[in-house]
Amino acid sequence: MARIQIELPEYFEFSTEITLYLSHMNYGGHLDNALLLTVVSEARARYFKSLGYTELDVNGVGIVVSDAALQYRSEAFHGEVMLVQMAAADFSQYGCDLPWRMTEQASGREVARGKTGIVFFDYAARKIAQVPQDFRARFEP
Repeated sequence: MARIQIELPEYFEFSTEITLYLSHMNYGGHLDNALLLTVVSEARARYFKSLGYTELDVNGVGIVVSDAALQYRSEAFHGEVMLVQMAAADFSQYGCDLPWRMTEQASGREVARGKTGIVFFDYAARKIAQVPQDFRARFEP
């Protein structure tokens, strides 16, 4: 069976630390696969905040997640501090990918990697919107 392969950028312009709570764990005692995406979602919200935006207001439009792919590399446990790194890449007319990597801070052990596809969305008109030029200009030469 073919496995998902996630290629990461050489550089991540953002990183944040997130401690794993008991509520992130599953019955096996490690990070639950569905809750991994909640950790990544928190990192994404922090990333946008670091850029001066919210997920509902990027130069007047918001974002919606269009797809997500992830690959586990090792287990993660309650109380561990994750370093989540994120970047913006592969822009289209309406969105981009947000590749990310999660490592355990103390050891540097890679826990997971992935990418989240986003599209920009005009919530007032309830339709997709073009990538705001100011946002795109931050990442493209």
